Amino acid sequence: MITEQSAQFYAKSAANHDRVYDKPERQHDLAEMRRHVAEALRGHVVLELACGTGYWTEVIAASADSVVATDINAEMIALARLRALPADKVQLRIADACKLPDDIGSYTAIFIGAWWSHVKREQQEKFLAHLRARVGDAVLVLLDDAYVEGSSDTVARTDLEGNTYQIRVTADGERYEIPKTYPSDSALRKKMASMVREIKIVRLEYYWMLTCRLK
Repeated sequence: MITEQSAQFYAKSAANHDRVYDKPERQHDLAEMRRHVAEALRGHVVLELACGTGYWTEVIAASADSVVATDINAEMIALARLRALPADKVQLRIADACKLPDDIGSYTAIFIGAWWSHVKREQQEKFLAHLRARVGDAVLVLLDDAYVEGSSDTVARTDLEGNTYQIRVTADGERYEIPKTYPSDSALRKKMASMVREIKIVRLEYYWMLTCRLK
């Protein structure tokens, strides 16, 4: 469901993964989104998918009852461990978000930060059905970035399904074509309407957050 190229790119670029959060123009929006995420997941037992280096795990842990943060790449999990996250609240685990194991556990909420945009449009409903089958009637929180000229990477092409792609380059010069879609509020509502309920969207200049409940 997620391309092999995407997984390889993020494994090789793990050390540079958080540079997007260092951009000066994004700091105000990031502060706002950290508050929104903490409030949306307050008191929840959270499953975080594609946690990366644990940037959002740290935010979630401040208000949630507990969080199991997962990523497909061991390189990302290793960096997340360096954050010294509270051991009594946070568990880090290697897992493929698209093939969650049967023993993934029980949760009241799922958080996906900066990863929904990599799921191709034609695969999104299948992915949501997978989450519903594994976790059940849970709150779902999606957070991702909006396209802003001069701050976002340039879109290289668009395929017949409407997916857009960007070219990403690792530190050693390897080039990868990565699916990266920037949906509007109306596109999000239309795509998810059959799979979720109680949709709420917060949109800032650089980021958006959607909360809903799987059905």
